[in-house]
Amino acid sequence: MATTLAPVDSREVVRCDRCQLVQFRTSNDLCRRCHASLDEDEPEVVLAPPPPQMMPTNGNGRGHLNLAASIRSLRLRNGLSQRQLATRMSVPRTYVSKIENEKATPTLSSLERLARALEVTVPDLLSGGERNRQEEIAELMKDQFIADLLPFISQLNGLQMSSVLAQVRDLTLRPRRSA
Repeated sequence: MATTLAPVDSREVVRCDRCQLVQFRTSNDLCRRCHASLDEDEPEVVLAPPPPQMMPTNGNGRGHLNLAASIRSLRLRNGLSQRQLATRMSVPRTYVSKIENEKATPTLSSLERLARALEVTVPDLLSGGERNRQEEIAELMKDQFIADLLPFISQLNGLQMSSVLAQVRDLTLRPRRSA
């Protein structure tokens, strides 16, 4: 975190709140001396995971609520970059990256903002949105157009299939307005 002092020739002068170095804001938003983030209003980050006895496991030693993978999966499924998701949440992109790389655990308010930004509920976010995805698939399969496309899906490569599915999802979530 940094304290903005004054702009000089359209460059922002900041003081690192950690080491007190006065400097121009860098392109990577890191302090030149201590390499701490100069991003403003970065949410508080909890770096330590909960104690193992408090965390339910699925047999492989990891918590069954794999939040990082869930967030990344939902973000990619919505076609968002980390920067776009961060903008929707009003947090720095680095915070989204830290959450997805299990270097930070989001607070409850951050979970609520994440869910809102990803257009899901907090329970869907915690469950990876799988229930929601199964509902999406079932609903899509009811459509005659989708049923007609199904025989041709096996001929598409991964990128083509992903593109078609994203466009179909957009059509079902946000129907086009008629003129």
